[in-house]
Amino acid sequence: MSPSLDSPEKVPVILAVDDCQVTLKVLQKALGTDYQVRGVRSATEALDIIFEEEVNLFLLDVSMPEIDGLELCRTLRQLPQFQQLPIVMLTARDGTFDRVQGKIAGATAYLTKPIEIEELRQTIERFIVR
Repeated sequence: MSPSLDSPEKVPVILAVDDCQVTLKVLQKALGTDYQVRGVRSATEALDIIFEEEVNLFLLDVSMPEIDGLELCRTLRQLPQFQQLPIVMLTARDGTFDRVQGKIAGATAYLTKPIEIEELRQTIERFIVR
């Protein structure tokens, strides 16, 4: 059950999409004290959630089976209700070309693995207003 919309202690929701269960656990442990971190392992699961629940920020892996993170990002950016949603790519792909692809797809920020928790927290704080 989520807190009511007028609740002063409403916790921002981060939807982490990564096919690696270990990465999802790390994100939930690192961010779970300040955010409600929902972890899913596919773009399809993410789409199911985003149309049903309010999400304040997406953490999105690029390399996933079926629908990759770039395609999911492009899809979300085509929908008016998600054009302003902060999408942070969180991936092992760290080349300049990869970063440009992320930007073209509509990513708000691009961070590389291994995850630097402090950098991730700072990035999230830039986009989530409490």
